[in-house]
Amino acid sequence: MAALVIAEHDNASLKGSTLNTVAAAAQCDGDVHVLVAGANCGAAAEAAAKIAGVSKVLVADGAQFADGLAENVAEQVLALASNYGHILAPATAYGKNILPRVAAVLDVAQISEITKVVSPDTFERPIYAGNAIATVQSADSVKVITVRTTGFDAPAQDGSAAVENVQAAGDAGKSAFVSRELAKSDRPELTAAKIIVSGGRGMGSGEAFKILEPLADKLGAAMGASRAAVDAGYVPNDWQVGQTGKIVAPQLYIAVGISGAIQHLAGMKDSKTIVAINKDPEAPIFSVADYGITGDLFELVPELVKELG
Repeated sequence: MAALVIAEHDNASLKGSTLNTVAAAAQCDGDVHVLVAGANCGAAAEAAAKIAGVSKVLVADGAQFADGLAENVAEQVLALASNYGHILAPATAYGKNILPRVAAVLDVAQISEITKVVSPDTFERPIYAGNAIATVQSADSVKVITVRTTGFDAPAQDGSAAVENVQAAGDAGKSAFVSRELAKSDRPELTAAKIIVSGGRGMGSGEAFKILEPLADKLGAAMGASRAAVDAGYVPNDWQVGQTGKIVAPQLYIAVGISGAIQHLAGMKDSKTIVAINKDPEAPIFSVADYGITGDLFELVPELVKELG
């Protein structure tokens, strides 16, 4: 049986997380289909058809899918579920909202945040804040899986899959879209950024985070933070990197004034190159850093910006 990937999109374009999920699906089953459930979502469907490894794109177009309400998308997935041995979605807020509903109705155990496909029925996933890896084998007829996207490289976008319209499931009538508040920023979105500059409790205040802005601007980087900095009210919640925040794996991660609590390391230790700046030479962040600088961040960061200039 084929594998079905639930596409995360905004009706006009795909989120990058969908590509990583396709890569995981291809390792589960060679025949990968992508479901695009949306309203006037032709552009997103065309983008899905270009993902290498996708053989078919299923389009469910209806006003009830316009805002990605989990109840409605789950109904659409369930309408198609009997045709698939694997159903996958990215382990983002979108995927985590939909798949538990699907798994509950199918009466199967969801396998969450996989980072490796060992075989079609066996998967690896991090536990204990990433300090251990669990190998999970499923005997369920349908494997319902969320994918930690940092564990899989995105495939090329040179495919030419067939696009097929499917009958749209009706409105589940369990929820209604009220409003959406979007954070506006000229910087890249945190989970998609290739470079991230993060600050921690060592910044001392929200005002002090401004010292990181010239560095982020020079590098074209997104800005992040540790949970301690967020809990202290220095920066908004959507900046949080960590086990209970956003999981990231950029090409370059610069940690400034971050001690390196287990919770934070779980969210960024897969970064390709990690640079740490901290005044404490014994800070745990140095255990995962490729490059470490011990010293006063308020002196070192401006010097680094000057060197980059």
